[in-house]
Amino acid sequence: MFEHEIAAAARTTDLLREAAAYHVVREARKAHRATTRGREPRGRVTTPGPRGARSARRSA
Repeated sequence: MFEHEIAAAARTTDLLREAAAYHVVREARKAHRATTRGREPRGRVTTPGPRGARSARRSA
């Protein structure tokens, strides 16, 4: 094999390894999200007032 063929083969191997690691992490995140989804609150989150509204208390 020529030097450039060896380098290309090494790069391909590295890319395949990175892709496999990416897929493992992606699947783990999907699984984690699926298990925590049941614990998330449902419905709209309410805030104490409209955005930018001042608090009733004032610091003296």
